[in-house]
Amino acid sequence: MMYFLIIILIFVIFVIFNHLNHRVRRLEKEISELRKEFNGSTARKIKGINENETAEAVQHQGQDQELSAAPSGVLLPQDLPHPPQNDRLRIIAEFLKQNALTITGIFTLVLGIGYFVKYAIDRNWLGETARAAIGFVAGAALITVSHFLRKNYSVFSSIVTGGGVAVFYFTATIGFREYHLFSQNTAFSVICLITLVSLSLSYYYKSETLIIFSLSGGFLAPLMISTGESNYLFLFTYITVLNIGMLAIAFLKSWKSVGWIAFFFTSIYLLFWTVEKTEISGVYFYLAGYLIFYLFALQHYFKKEILTSSDILMLVLVNFTSITGLVYIFNTLQYGPVIIFPAGFALVNLGLLFREYSRKNFGVPYSVFTGIAAGLMTVAFALQFQAHLITSIWAIEATLLLFIWKKTGHAIFRSCFYALFPLVIIAQIISWAAYTNAGHLAILFNPVFLTSFITMVTTFVNLILLRKHTGNDKGAYLFEKIFTVISGLIIYLAFLFEMVYHIASKPQTVIFSMAMLFSICYVFLLLILRKKLKLDTLPEKPLLYLFLILIIINTSTAGTGLVSDYFIEKIPSAYYMAYLFYSIPFVYTLVKILPALDFFSTRVSYWLVATAAVTAVSFETYHLYAIFNAPDSDLIKTGRHFSMLYLPVIWAIAASIFIYKGLRTHKKEYSRAGFSLLALMILKLYAYDVWEMDNVSRIIAFIILGIILLFSSLIFQRLKKIISNIVDNKNEHSHEKPGE
Repeated sequence: MMYFLIIILIFVIFVIFNHLNHRVRRLEKEISELRKEFNGSTARKIKGINENETAEAVQHQGQDQELSAAPSGVLLPQDLPHPPQNDRLRIIAEFLKQNALTITGIFTLVLGIGYFVKYAIDRNWLGETARAAIGFVAGAALITVSHFLRKNYSVFSSIVTGGGVAVFYFTATIGFREYHLFSQNTAFSVICLITLVSLSLSYYYKSETLIIFSLSGGFLAPLMISTGESNYLFLFTYITVLNIGMLAIAFLKSWKSVGWIAFFFTSIYLLFWTVEKTEISGVYFYLAGYLIFYLFALQHYFKKEILTSSDILMLVLVNFTSITGLVYIFNTLQYGPVIIFPAGFALVNLGLLFREYSRKNFGVPYSVFTGIAAGLMTVAFALQFQAHLITSIWAIEATLLLFIWKKTGHAIFRSCFYALFPLVIIAQIISWAAYTNAGHLAILFNPVFLTSFITMVTTFVNLILLRKHTGNDKGAYLFEKIFTVISGLIIYLAFLFEMVYHIASKPQTVIFSMAMLFSICYVFLLLILRKKLKLDTLPEKPLLYLFLILIIINTSTAGTGLVSDYFIEKIPSAYYMAYLFYSIPFVYTLVKILPALDFFSTRVSYWLVATAAVTAVSFETYHLYAIFNAPDSDLIKTGRHFSMLYLPVIWAIAASIFIYKGLRTHKKEYSRAGFSLLALMILKLYAYDVWEMDNVSRIIAFIILGIILLFSSLIFQRLKKIISNIVDNKNEHSHEKPGE
């Protein structure tokens, strides 16, 4: 009954297909006849129009000659830039959309054949040999049907042929794994034969779609017949032969997809082998793959003297993935020197660069070969000083992608940079973690800092390249601002971690004070060099806010900690002298930088400057007072005595200066800061200090404070009177002018 239903179903499908095919051919014939009639009538009309326009053409002949003699700078239509080619992803999506039914149908048919064979096996209808034979017959039937359909339905035929090839692969795999019909060598030979036949059909049919099926099956073949035993030498010999065949087809047909598929599978196989079982023989296969895929990437360059975006991306990936694998093998097996690989690859690119230079061609290929050669030489330099491999290669590769984007304008390289740069940051953080368990490292010339140095240089170059290409793109400008901040943090952390590592044996107060001093100087240098380096995206006002906050933290915590350690004779006074170097950038900022900038546009700016100045003066006075009294007194008593007796005086003087500056410059915020400081000082005096002083100190404090307050009030009244007189004089002159 089952056989009868299947026969009826096949017969019905054949009748329907035959009927539809007959109707389609009849429609094609009618369309062909209509097209001929349309072309004939159109030709007659064009001929009549040409005869009418002959006279006009003769009259305008002189004008045409003048136009033909136009200067070479005039752009003719053929000289205008051609519209960009369609995006390859969009083409693939369109292909899948138009052929979704065909792909689904062939996939369903393959599954149906498989389920039918399984059903037959479960019912014991077929022996093991017959089961495999059904698979091969079904695959051959699909390929035969597609052969007769190829003229009128080329895409449909290619997909059906690919389905037949897939049936072949699955049948051979199941025959080896499940039924043990073949030995491993026989199964591998059968799969190689299938691959060879499918590649030949692809070339014969001129079908890029079919070759994708064939090549993918060829690379998956080792997995299909694998028994778990690692015979990598045989595996990569086979893959190399397969890649050579791919290269030949790519040069004959200019199919880019085959090269990318081969590169993808080859890279995965090589990576797995390199990590699982590192052997020196892997070097030969890496070099063979480098040569094959480099030639693949340069096929358009040798044929047409051009490099497309996919060619350039392949060049970059081939260079840096090959170097990563080769250097890893040499480092693991302790061979050397490892720089022979990046230096050798650099020489290859320098040879191509010299070829472009000798021809005076300074276009895209010249820029690409220059960038790759420079990147490889930088990698060689980094590896010579034992910098971390992955971090250095990724950082240089990211910069190279950005450089190529600048020279070619292809957005794909910028997108690759956006994807790779976060990985560079993660790799750099992992490299910094090596400080925690590192032994004795030389100052600056050690693997960790050299890796950081490579990252710093590349990020700085990236910043320059991004700045030159931002334009009016708001998204790119936002990314540049974020990238600028990240670049600044990378440079800052690189030097900070190096410094902290080498002073790790010092007391915590010394480490903290040196870190704060470095932070203040770093932000100060950014403020000084911002315009010279044209770092316009680096926010100026937030930098100043950060600088002033660091000053407040530094004077209130770092300096006090050093004085405390000096008091107990834990550190010498030289550390405190080094700590005082922060005052140089602080004073310079107050005197030179702040007046030249539009910093005081908000109230917060006035109050932050006032707070930083008062905090620095108050704590430094206390530090000096404590140091001079260190041998003969207790630090707690010294601090309490200073807070009650001298601090109110300092605050009163500072408040008077703020009030005076506010009146002199007509900036009310300074006056408000001064009066607020006076109020705080008086509150502190009457709420706390008075009850802690002895009688003599209380008398002295009140007398000095009273004199200062009266003097400040006198100055305030005098300035108020002067300002009032100036205003009155201006009003008198303004009234006299109309009468004159």
